[in-house]
Amino acid sequence: MRLQAFLVLLALSGLASKAMASPYSFLVKVSGHGKPMILIPGLSCGTDEWTSTIEHFQGRYEIHAITLPGFAGQPPIPAPMLPRVRQEIQSYIRDLHLDHPVIIGHSLGGHMAMWIAATSPKLVSKVVSVDGPASLPAILDPNATVKSVSKMAESIRDTLVKSDPIAFKQSTKRSLSSMITKPSDAAWILESSEKSDPRSVGEAIYELYSTDLRPLVGKIESPVLMLAAGAFVTSSDMEKQVLAVYEAEVKTIPKHKVVVSRKARHFIMLDDPEFYFRELDSFLNN
Repeated sequence: MRLQAFLVLLALSGLASKAMASPYSFLVKVSGHGKPMILIPGLSCGTDEWTSTIEHFQGRYEIHAITLPGFAGQPPIPAPMLPRVRQEIQSYIRDLHLDHPVIIGHSLGGHMAMWIAATSPKLVSKVVSVDGPASLPAILDPNATVKSVSKMAESIRDTLVKSDPIAFKQSTKRSLSSMITKPSDAAWILESSEKSDPRSVGEAIYELYSTDLRPLVGKIESPVLMLAAGAFVTSSDMEKQVLAVYEAEVKTIPKHKVVVSRKARHFIMLDDPEFYFRELDSFLNN
């Protein structure tokens, strides 16, 4: 596989330690064969949230599933973390000569996928954001700005930084139970999420609140699919309102599509897999 070959080259050139340490702050699990696909998980999550996605696509794609620094047991890095991660993923694509990979990101990962495509438009082929915002404040409140939510973002970060392991697990469990319909799915996602570094999770939330990609996403040349969670939607009019909020996030992208799942909470791949794979297959095959 490309990653193994690359690390061997690093070792031979003396740039890697005897332990074959990765030059990147994130961990990569490579599987499958075919065109390259990069999977970027959401806040605090590891690659386990992509289990069904990997199974679905590994016969057609060489899948590079990433665990971000500080999440799911991966060692943390100093703040600011998200700009460094974005640059490292771009370097990873170039270093391994991945030919215009598809990038699929969930939540924070969707934000990251669009950021990569906006700052390196020629690097990727297609982008899928699974309920991942260009601007988190604007998704929660269309009138919100980075400035208006700065105090709240700082408060969330500071609270998580001070969390002990028990408090962090409890808050993570509460969050996942609100974002995933089946308790059994929330339980196995928690197994990796609770291994995350609270400081890293807090910093990532703060940076998400502080980074508005809407002025940048118009530079994306790749087709973009935005999948939106709509389990709380109770009427056609409400669905139109949700669609409008997500459409506002990506409206400047020349080639984009926004679709709402009426069954799914935030983890669309778990809550509505039929919708999820139907939309992905249609988008990637056309």
